[in-house]
Amino acid sequence: MLTVLHRVPVWLPQTETWNHTQISNLPPERVSCHVVCDTTANLDQFPIANLHCLTDDSAAARLLRRVARKTPLYPWLRNRYGAAVARAAGARVLHSHFGFYGWQDLPLARAAGLGHVVTFYGVDVNKFPRQYPVWRRRYRELFARVDRVLCEGRHMADALVALGCPAGKARVQHLGVRLDRVPYAPLAWRPGEPLKVLIAASFTEKKGIPHAIRALGRIRNDVPLAVTLIGDAADNPDSRAEKRIILRAIAEAGIAPRLLGFQPHRVMLEEGRRHHVFLSPSIEAKSGDTEGGAPVSLIEMAATGMMIVSTRHCDIPDVVRDGETGLLADEGDVDGLTAHLRALIAHPERWEAMRRAGRAHMEADYDAAVQGERLAAIYAELA
Repeated sequence: MLTVLHRVPVWLPQTETWNHTQISNLPPERVSCHVVCDTTANLDQFPIANLHCLTDDSAAARLLRRVARKTPLYPWLRNRYGAAVARAAGARVLHSHFGFYGWQDLPLARAAGLGHVVTFYGVDVNKFPRQYPVWRRRYRELFARVDRVLCEGRHMADALVALGCPAGKARVQHLGVRLDRVPYAPLAWRPGEPLKVLIAASFTEKKGIPHAIRALGRIRNDVPLAVTLIGDAADNPDSRAEKRIILRAIAEAGIAPRLLGFQPHRVMLEEGRRHHVFLSPSIEAKSGDTEGGAPVSLIEMAATGMMIVSTRHCDIPDVVRDGETGLLADEGDVDGLTAHLRALIAHPERWEAMRRAGRAHMEADYDAAVQGERLAAIYAELA
């Protein structure tokens, strides 16, 4: 049995459902997992065994850590705590989630004598190095010392190599979904009935939600529409500004979507089964922020049998094969999105073949159990 220490700052934001899936689907007969974090959130939604939280001990210890957090002492304290957990658990591999935390964890890996795996997920690949050039140097240090660098797809792997990662260390490791919990249940649509369209994403520029809204506004006279929007702004100025842009786009488009705000993951899956089309037109933000890989929601919705309309962005073309399992427009191309929606309306007889091809693609390449076995094999290389 190989013991792996997973390092995350918070276990677990609602927007990181995929990490709970990734860790909890490692084969239990081969891998024992311990998770070390600074703080916790949403434990009712994301229960995990062997969770070690830096701020969950005695009141005196919590006070010390709150004080230390404001000083250079805190990274030392965090790494010391992680190393102590690793030794007590008998861990042999450290898996840092997000590239910037991988760099922060280098002293922990060295102190505990652990093989070190780092997974990049998107914002850490493009936005951080562009906005904060110091991270280019830090990533070069990380790439020199880490054992494996994982990412979601070929596009992100190329971006990591461009940042200085040796090609021999970079590996594509798809994020998967529990397909046994996502039944194939496509919703039939007939001309004249309302076309039910789902948009589900955090309110950030890279999600392209205003483009989705504008495309829907252009077809509102072609077909009755029933649009649902799941998501909301995070507690930061950029996200709040994006929400204002989204609400203005809704008003200008003349549509009246159901606005559900943030919802638990199970609700998003339930809504998926009640809709015909999943519209997810990701773009590169002006800040350089990108998906890096592809939204996991695309995998989940394709698995249910929804029709997918998305964009040629990052690793989305690996998940959605244009013309075979879904339809892709160029980034920011409202005309292209509109044309794809109209093509779906005009040719419902083509839906079934695309839906079945999408489900088969998810089963072959994005099943969480299969990806868990592949990740366990990577850990075993370092043990």
